[in-house]
Amino acid sequence: MSKLTHFDAQGQAHMVDVAGKPSTHRVAVAGGRIEMRPETLAIIQGGTAKKGDVLGIARIAGIQAAKKTSDLIPLCHPLALTRVALEFAAADAAPPNAAAIRCTAVVETLGPTGVEMEALTAVQVALLTIYDMCKAVDRGMTITDVKLQEKRGGKSGDFVNH
Repeated sequence: MSKLTHFDAQGQAHMVDVAGKPSTHRVAVAGGRIEMRPETLAIIQGGTAKKGDVLGIARIAGIQAAKKTSDLIPLCHPLALTRVALEFAAADAAPPNAAAIRCTAVVETLGPTGVEMEALTAVQVALLTIYDMCKAVDRGMTITDVKLQEKRGGKSGDFVNH
């Protein structure tokens, strides 16, 4: 296993120096889900939520979150993202929440460091936005299964975690 890169020889936290790393095409895919009652899913799919287009707003929130990751995670580098895309799909869930929405985020850049944190942040904020917009009808929603699904590019190579 590799050593932790965010600590120097004295154990102090620091931002990793990426100045000497080559710029390469880097991609990260993250996913997660929010479980809810079937009635809540019907409201989202029917476009009848009082706060508006739930998935449209969640998509914009996820994109904005990916762009702001370095403001939220202290040792992340600010990156010039070339692509942020979020997709949502209905899914089944175990009771008491018998329905769910799955969110997948794809984030890309041309740069010296990866975009895993940006993809994970996009998913989390998109799912939190769904919760925020629907909590008036379903406070029992559960965000779950958030994980990095894959990453491509960089010195460490490709990673798949499906």
